[in-house]
Formats: sequence, C-alpha cells, structure tokens
Amino acid sequence: MRLPFTHDEFLDVFGAYNTVLWPLEVTLWLLTATVLWLLASRRRISPLVAGLLAIHWLASGAAYHLYHFRPINPAAVVFGIAFLLQAVLFLWFGVVRSALRFEWGARPRQILGIGLITCALAYPVLVVATGLRWPRLPLFAVPCPTTLLTAGCLLMAPPGQLRALAVIPILWSLIAGSAALVLGVTPDLMLLVAGGLLLIYVVAPRLFDSSHAA
Repeated sequence: MRLPFTHDEFLDVFGAYNTVLWPLEVTLWLLTATVLWLLASRRRISPLVAGLLAIHWLASGAAYHLYHFRPINPAAVVFGIAFLLQAVLFLWFGVVRSALRFEWGARPRQILGIGLITCALAYPVLVVATGLRWPRLPLFAVPCPTTLLTAGCLLMAPPGQLRALAVIPILWSLIAGSAALVLGVTPDLMLLVAGGLLLIYVVAPRLFDSSHAA
C-alpha cells in the first residue's frame, strides 16, 4: 500500500495531537471506562453510551482528521466528514430518538463485543508494547480505538438498529486495518477482525445467536 505521507510524518501527527490534547485523551478514557462499567452493571444508559460514542467520533473527526491529519493527507477531509457524520448518527438515533439499546450480556455477540471494548480500552498499552514512545504514538480519542470501541458496542445492540450506524465503522476498519503493518501500528490489525464481525452481524445475525430479534 502506497501512502501520501511517510511513517515519520504519520507519527509526528500524533506527537502534535498528544502534546496539545492529552487532557482530552485521559478524560475520555476515564469517562469511557466509567460509562462501560455502568453498562456492565445492567444500568439502562443506552442514550449515555450513544452520546459517548458521538463524542469519540466528533473528537476523531474534527481534532484528529480535519485539524491534525489533513496537512499530510488530503483524504483526511473525506475521513473527517465521515467521522462527523457518524457522530451525528449516534446523536440522532441514540440520544434524540432513543432508538438504540445497548445490552451487556453473555450472548456470543456480546462476549465478542466485550472483547473488542477491552481492546479499545487497552489500546494505549498495546501500542506502547509495540515499541512506540510518547508523544509520537496513537493513544485514545483517535480513529482506531474509537472504531474498536464502536464495533464492540454495536455488537451489544439488536441488529435491526445497526444498518445506518455500521457502514462507516466497517469502512474505516478496512481502511485503517489494511494500513496497520505499513504504518507500524500492529494493534490496528484488530480493526479487520472488528469490521468483519460487525459486517457479519449486520447481514447474518443468526450466525451469532438465536436471539437476534430481541
């Protein structure tokens, strides 16, 4: 895969992003862990989860793609607009209309979702384990952990609610996952798994469990 920027330029983007926005990353990680703990405690907080996901996509679209990534990659304009659209979709369907229901549980799809959510929360540690060092590394409040988190949460929602919400995460999983080795961020290979699971769940939910109509 040929990219319009070098590996060093890619890492420099994260260096600038982290230097300026590290308080956002820490705050959003803590907020995410808290909201997911509430969801795991069987709290009825689906609008809160949808709002949290909207914040993730807004931060990744505006602060990362449009502001920091655009100078080295013209495609970041398209990516940024897509991420902002995803944020709007979560706000509309999940907060305004309250049409999303996230349920933490032990069904196969939910267990897979928990696994992806765990990868998203562990993403900073996984990236550091690859040998990248602060501040030139992706941590949190950036596209790839955002997509892992989103795929995990969507696996906890009934499939009939997902068609409009799954398209952009699946596309980004393919784009970023296929570039993972080229860019030296091997944890992003999990995106291929996440996108594949989400796609299968949307088109063939019966393959995961027999309660898809719940």
